[in-house]
Amino acid sequence: MAMIHEKLYQSTDLKKIDFGEYIHSLALDIFNTYIIAPDRIKLIINVENIMLDINTAIPLGLIINELLTNSLKYAFPENKKGIITIIFNKTDNEFTLIIKDNGIGLKPGIDFRNTDSLGLELVYNLTRQIDGNVELVYEDGSEFRIIFKERI
Repeated sequence: MAMIHEKLYQSTDLKKIDFGEYIHSLALDIFNTYIIAPDRIKLIINVENIMLDINTAIPLGLIINELLTNSLKYAFPENKKGIITIIFNKTDNEFTLIIKDNGIGLKPGIDFRNTDSLGLELVYNLTRQIDGNVELVYEDGSEFRIIFKERI
């Protein structure tokens, strides 16, 4: 959240931030915090530079923090190598955020909408806060796909 405030202060519009730029900064900060051997996990960031309202950016930033941290901590045990990808784009008036890894994946059948995992519950509730939908794909790791429309 501090990074969002910093981006706002650098912006000419105090209500919106360049969310693509924010994702780059946030993801690299998290990645550099958790990765001891950077040759083991590759981070791919494919995002569009889109201005987002602060009321949408804050929950999305928290979602990215939670999902990226989970991938870095749990997806690649025992020094396994892998790739984490973050995608953010807009088609028409719909935004899509994808965070995926090719790690060991979540247990098949886990209901992230109703779980004992505080982090997954947080992701679900923050997605609802922005009137979005979250989908979990169990294919070659884990993929969280969040689709929303920015509220005006």
